[in-house]
Amino acid sequence: MDLLDLADKLFTGEAPIESHHPFESSGRLAEVQPGLAFVDAFANSAAVDTDDGLVVVDTSGVFHAKGVHETLRRWSSKRLDTAVFTHGHIDHVFGVDLYEEEARANGWRPPRVVAHELVPERFERYKLTAGYNAVINRRQFKAPGLVWPVEYRYPDETYRTRLDLDVGGERFELHHARGETDDGTWVWCSRRRVLFTGDLFIWASPNCGNPQKVQRYARDWAIAFRTMAALDADVLLPGHGLPIVGADRVRQALTDGAELLESLLDQTLALMNQGARLDDVVHAVRAPRHLLERPYLRPVYDEPEFVVRNIWRYYGGWYDGDPSHLKPAPAAALAAELADLAGGAHRLAGRAQELAAAGDLRLAGHLAELAAQAAPDDPGVHAVRAEVFGARAREEASTMSRGIFSWAEHESRERAGR
Repeated sequence: MDLLDLADKLFTGEAPIESHHPFESSGRLAEVQPGLAFVDAFANSAAVDTDDGLVVVDTSGVFHAKGVHETLRRWSSKRLDTAVFTHGHIDHVFGVDLYEEEARANGWRPPRVVAHELVPERFERYKLTAGYNAVINRRQFKAPGLVWPVEYRYPDETYRTRLDLDVGGERFELHHARGETDDGTWVWCSRRRVLFTGDLFIWASPNCGNPQKVQRYARDWAIAFRTMAALDADVLLPGHGLPIVGADRVRQALTDGAELLESLLDQTLALMNQGARLDDVVHAVRAPRHLLERPYLRPVYDEPEFVVRNIWRYYGGWYDGDPSHLKPAPAAALAAELADLAGGAHRLAGRAQELAAAGDLRLAGHLAELAAQAAPDDPGVHAVRAEVFGARAREEASTMSRGIFSWAEHESRERAGR
């Protein structure tokens, strides 16, 4: 099926969103307008053909850039004039070297890279935390062999709030917005009425709460959604997922995204202002069901529950309101004490199995983890932990939850000798 036909069917619900997860990579290209190409990859890439060469918004990631480059080259052989990084995540900023090699071989002027001024700072942080980022991304994507890169193509030109680029008869307005990242850029091409959103739009509930990543910015993101919606763009090209074509659809998708974040933000702040603890807030705030049912806002990657935690972190810090968590005992010591009170780690594990069988996987998870911390070398306890977190993984729809629970299951299967 043609990418644009598939995108239409996904938007209307004629095709289920599960038939094209926004983080899949078909590698296919669609010419959305004459001289405008879109490549569906794990992280998308879009190219505009100008009189001075190509302008490419995001050059894809460390694992997909070569394939994206080859796909674009079957569409156009023109030199790359400008690459715009919408942010510094590694699935968006690799592959410029392939175009630079072409420039050297053909005697072309080398391409320039343009990004927000915080992108270089992100790259420096990635170098400092390469080991940590490898660990959390192995867990998130169930990719045990993933190695985090430490070499990056830094931008040649940066900006702070807005930058207008005129390239070969086309104008590109670069606007800074905090959302999933602090270094985000969305791009507006007014002549074409095309909006390049980067990861501000990903055909999923906004990635504003990722439990293993740094701060996200719900309020700023909602403002960016509404600013982009006011442009009445005819085409939205997202960082992940497929194009949205039609001004009414673009406006609806962006407005719905704003309403979702605003609802989570308003509910969370209201409870914080009443003095509620984080635990109370997490279990009280509910995302509007009708918005989560939109095919482009389904929680298949991040989850509203995690967004609530990120809002708390931004406005309230890390203390969750439980005084026992301020300066806690080591987790293993608490687990051992509770196991003794229960009659041993196996009693905790057995109760975890009972709760899981009854469908209370959240509570079962607590007890299974306590049992494993109290008896870290017990194969039987780890067999139960693997069983419980395997069940949790199978019940989850989001990449975040499935990745973490599956990783816990794998850990315990290894320790149980299975």
